[in-house]
Amino acid sequence: MNNIFGKSLSLIIVWVILLTLPSWIGNIGGYTDLASRVLIIGLAAMATNLLVGHSGVMAFGHAAYFGLSAYGTGLFIKYLMPSTPIGFLVGVLTGAIGGAIIGYLLAKLRGIYFALATIAFGQVFYFIAFRWNTVTGGDNGLTFHRQPIDLGFMQLDISSSLVFYYTALCVFAVCAALMAILLRSPFGHTLQAMRENERRARFLGIPVNRHLWLAYTLSCVFVAAAGSMYGMLNNFVSPHNLHWTQSGDFVLMAVIGGMRSFWGPLLGAAIFVIAQDYLSSWTDSWMFFIGLIFVLVVLFLPRGIVGLLQRKTS
Repeated sequence: MNNIFGKSLSLIIVWVILLTLPSWIGNIGGYTDLASRVLIIGLAAMATNLLVGHSGVMAFGHAAYFGLSAYGTGLFIKYLMPSTPIGFLVGVLTGAIGGAIIGYLLAKLRGIYFALATIAFGQVFYFIAFRWNTVTGGDNGLTFHRQPIDLGFMQLDISSSLVFYYTALCVFAVCAALMAILLRSPFGHTLQAMRENERRARFLGIPVNRHLWLAYTLSCVFVAAAGSMYGMLNNFVSPHNLHWTQSGDFVLMAVIGGMRSFWGPLLGAAIFVIAQDYLSSWTDSWMFFIGLIFVLVVLFLPRGIVGLLQRKTS
């Protein structure tokens, strides 16, 4: 009973913070676009954790689908049709198809081979974006402008930072709800069984490779949604968004927040993004401090910051 109450209270606190964030982030030296970045990067970290934390396989290539989606959205809006909703759907579809194809090729691999293969495939997309100057803009990146959303009875001007934040929050809410439903479903429990003991899962007749492929694809769908929104947040996308170091950041956020928890990656993303924003204005060595946080969490908080909070409240 206490556990259910604790989870309900945590859920209420998370959503109160997210709903009110733009109204008070300025009081602590932040700004609305920073809040949007926390939300979007948090979604990408949660999507990565769906595979890494809940399925038990290490993946360092999710930036590929994050960046593919951003490019898909940007290219569509800039060259084909200035429509934000359709551009978003095209971006998500681009990342999802890329994830489904690569996931199918990776499904039989395990351990270090799986992790290295995700990096290798991710770097293929990175070098394509880096070299294909005529389409992607190469190292200079691709600049475009997010367009107002026509709802029929009104226009939603998402060029406003505040309006864009709440639009991103709606996308985040839908994706978070779908991930929660997925993890509570029989499929989600199967993924956790695979994480705990894959050999026993096979003995039970579970088609492990097929489940891993589906988990990989679904994870890429959610990270693609984040990538599309990130491109629109910046009105810009560059090859760096596809680089394996960006994937490593997503995993690092999940570890800091707590890989076995649902909201942990969002907390880890908030710490990472805010620390990056503040520290980078003071020193070029800001990654040293991020690395120090990561090392301390790994050494003293193996279940992440959320794990510590759960231990204190129990």
